[in-house]
Amino acid sequence: MNARNELFGRLETGEPVQLVVLTGGGLTARIITWGAVIQDLRLDGHAPPLVLGLESLADYLAHSPYFGATPGRNANRIGNGRFAIDGASFQLELNERGVTHLHGGSDGLGRRNWQIVDQSDSHVTLRIVDPAGRAGYPGNCTVTCTYRLHAPATLSVTYEATTDAPTIANLCQHSYFNLDGESDALGHEISIAAEHYLPVDERLIPLGEIRPVAGTPFDLRTLTPLRRQTEAGGVAFDHNFCLAKERRAKTPVALARSNRSGVALEVHTTEPGVQLYTGSMINVAVPGLEGRRYGPFAGFCLETQVWPDAVNHQGFPQAVLRPGETLRQETDYIFTKG
Repeated sequence: MNARNELFGRLETGEPVQLVVLTGGGLTARIITWGAVIQDLRLDGHAPPLVLGLESLADYLAHSPYFGATPGRNANRIGNGRFAIDGASFQLELNERGVTHLHGGSDGLGRRNWQIVDQSDSHVTLRIVDPAGRAGYPGNCTVTCTYRLHAPATLSVTYEATTDAPTIANLCQHSYFNLDGESDALGHEISIAAEHYLPVDERLIPLGEIRPVAGTPFDLRTLTPLRRQTEAGGVAFDHNFCLAKERRAKTPVALARSNRSGVALEVHTTEPGVQLYTGSMINVAVPGLEGRRYGPFAGFCLETQVWPDAVNHQGFPQAVLRPGETLRQETDYIFTKG
């Protein structure tokens, strides 16, 4: 075991879950192999953690709402768990209230143990094979996740995936951020460079319409207080913002800032969408990092990914992956302290 690795816990099978400590560029990250989870992230000169996390493997297994995880093989939701590729129909596990497929299923990549294949003081690469048939997915899909810290105070996340049969693949980093260490993140401001968003039904499945943000609470093109969503006419965000029609060169897409701490987060990504989730449903029964209690709005997610339920909507960016292709997704989280 590398000198900077520790045993974080063991699964019921006895399989060890390792914790990797990374440093670089003014950041320190703690990564666990279960779920490829970012368990903790710190910025030099700012004492509180930047992300929500838990202290033990048992707490992650029982209580984590995907804190810091890498959900997949398909992140986000697929309506009725159904899709078709090349005329072949597939039914996925309905792991969300029995009506929706969410984040790859109950034993998706964000809830399984990955293997370390490469690391240094400032980076780690994890790998997992998602077998054909798990949760109903076609094809054996091999996924790697690389976390790298570098100046200036940047956490770079790269996902790659290949398959031996046509399938869908869409990954994301599911950290919940809190940039000031307060009990909720409603004091943050946020902006997202999106002209459109996806309205959803009561199951949070896109209706198929690509709606302009102008004149709606979804217009976040300038810095907007998150607290606005709890006021009259506000929205509890768990929606995809449409950044582009297809994957592209890495581009700045979002900015979050705490005026209390002066810490800001800028997100650059190759992905065509970002799901803003402001944590309205967080209710964790156990203490988190440093004994913190996590209730509603304790942190917010900026999940860079292909649009949800894309496989079932013409005109959406597509998440179909075929043999011979390599899916590559890149996102940078860049922190500054004013």
